[in-house]
Amino acid sequence: MGGKLIVFEGVEGCGKTTQMQLCCQWLQSLGVCVVVTREPGGTELGLHLRRLLLEKSEDKPIAEMTELLLYAADRAQHVEQELKPNLADGKYILCDRYTDSTIAYQGYGRGLSMEIINQLNYIATGGKTSDLTIWLDVDVEVGLARKRGGEVALDRIEQETIAFHQRVQQGYAELAASHPGRIFRVDGSLSQDQVQQMIKEILGDRLLSSVR
Repeated sequence: MGGKLIVFEGVEGCGKTTQMQLCCQWLQSLGVCVVVTREPGGTELGLHLRRLLLEKSEDKPIAEMTELLLYAADRAQHVEQELKPNLADGKYILCDRYTDSTIAYQGYGRGLSMEIINQLNYIATGGKTSDLTIWLDVDVEVGLARKRGGEVALDRIEQETIAFHQRVQQGYAELAASHPGRIFRVDGSLSQDQVQQMIKEILGDRLLSSVR
């Protein structure tokens, strides 16, 4: 059985972390070898880049193009160190964010050049796209309220304006419309069990016929 890259995407507070954990447990119960990772921060280098990207700095903010390039650097290292070897070993990778995040956040959210973003994504990944992307679609204000109600302080991206996050959400909607065979929308406002059941059905239909 060949390896597969399954990506979880969505705005802040959409429930990616919880659903990835549940999905990992379910796949392992089916005998699938699973790796859980994330961007940014899926490698040792990536952890340092994640801190630079997400920590808030009032007097020395990160320039928008610098932000984009740091995400690309994280991705390039992640692809080479984690994704390629694990896919070659036939493992299923569950990845919290990938190339669509950069399009949604830096493209739609920041308004940076889509041409440059697409070029950097291709350079960083060697053209590797996800085999399947789960887009957990939740209202921006609902997702941010979930984050604000948690015990962890909001990071730099989470502290962006509502308008920024709404543009990101629009980006995901347009990406899903443009890639219906790769990106699958799941209503993130449903109960945890309902969301997980929908994800199981999508993965079962699309990727797991050989292991069921």
